[in-house]
Amino acid sequence: MGKAQSSSYFVILALSIAVNLLLVFQFCVDGEWRLTWSKRAAEEAERVAAIPCSGHGTAYLDGLVLDGKEPVCECNSCYEGPDCSEFVTECAANADSGDPYFLQPFWMQHAAQSAVLVAGWHRMGYSYPDGSYISAELEGHIRKLHATVGNAVTQGRYIVFGAGSTQLLNAAVHALSSHNSSNSSSPASVVATIPYYRLYKTQTEFFRSLDYRFEGDTSSFLNISEAGKVIEFVTSPNNPDGKLNKAVLHGPNASAIYDRVYYWPHFTAIPNPADDDLMLFSLSKLTGHAGSRFGWAVIKNESVYQKMTEYMSSSSMGVSRDAQLRALKLINVVLETRGKQIFEFGFHTMRNRWESLSKILSLSNRFSLQKLGPRYCTYFQKIRGPSPAYAWVKCEREEDTDCYEVLKAANITGRSGSQFSAPDRYVRLSLIRSQDDFDILIQRLTQLVSEERQQQNHANNFLQLKKPLMSTLRRGLVY
Repeated sequence: MGKAQSSSYFVILALSIAVNLLLVFQFCVDGEWRLTWSKRAAEEAERVAAIPCSGHGTAYLDGLVLDGKEPVCECNSCYEGPDCSEFVTECAANADSGDPYFLQPFWMQHAAQSAVLVAGWHRMGYSYPDGSYISAELEGHIRKLHATVGNAVTQGRYIVFGAGSTQLLNAAVHALSSHNSSNSSSPASVVATIPYYRLYKTQTEFFRSLDYRFEGDTSSFLNISEAGKVIEFVTSPNNPDGKLNKAVLHGPNASAIYDRVYYWPHFTAIPNPADDDLMLFSLSKLTGHAGSRFGWAVIKNESVYQKMTEYMSSSSMGVSRDAQLRALKLINVVLETRGKQIFEFGFHTMRNRWESLSKILSLSNRFSLQKLGPRYCTYFQKIRGPSPAYAWVKCEREEDTDCYEVLKAANITGRSGSQFSAPDRYVRLSLIRSQDDFDILIQRLTQLVSEERQQQNHANNFLQLKKPLMSTLRRGLVY
């Protein structure tokens, strides 16, 4: 009986092996895995990606389709036509939004490694098998990423995912304002140091919670011993001026939310791993995928972590599983070279843009830039120059009280200083948009500075002619 069972077992095993070998042979042709159900989707993606847009636009799978044919090209600023080949000469340079298109060429160069094909049945449930809304694999990749780059401490910390850093901002305010809330009946005061990212104010006011309210500039709360609970937004590097800010307020009543979405080697030198109580990061400024809406918070305090998790569960039941899959794929590509390829590409792009802009504005007495010096970067292991995401431009002439309007008249669209609670003598210019956008910005600024220098030369020539004339008049009056 035992021999018969043993013989039957081996027969079944042999059949199983034979079937698997047959399947492998069927799906594998010339050493390549033959596509079956994914073939059509892959061919469709390749076909759309191959649509020519003259290098000044892109076609997308979910783009507008005309006459039931292939998607049309979506053109970069100042370009139009079916294939985006027509330049609009009077178009304004778009230096307003923070869309990080400067990394698009990198991902086109790494199309195969970064592509994701999502099966129709992928993650159809609300949660992962462990009951959470967070991919454990993605969380592990994020921890490994920070350890590799050396820009944040994650060991012994908690991680929460959000729809970009935007959703996490209010989740953090909610958690900190209700943390140990029994100690105070008054709402927590939310502040930030000017110039600050406008969303801190607009989002805090939009939700109108009884637990907190926006109170403006940090300077009004320097003596917090007399104040109640205070929550300080600290952006480092700062948006708009790129400075590595630190919390101003300290003490038992003070908490800080560190917005570190720009704390990556392509935007700033990394002097040391950040070890703040609550830090926010996003895929948007790491890989450039702002549209994927994925961000994460690194948190020290377990109670704050629990409150932020509760907020995420109540507001959206976690981040899209598709977004998490894409984030996992993209971060995996970054880690393949320990970040070397993307950070070197990003740094050199941003560094070259900053140098080009600085060179032009250095010829001007009308405009000035924020001062950013070289710093030692632990990631690149050398002293490196600045490569900020934005230029914080100041109009120096007394009559130029609205710098946004001054640049608008020169066909340049920026973001006014008042958008950052700063004087309107300042304007933010985005340096992270497409190469087309940056090239047009440089053209417009070059023309503007050239006109300024011509006016200055005319004024100087007039003064040179005026001097002998005045001297002659004086002699005549004396005689």
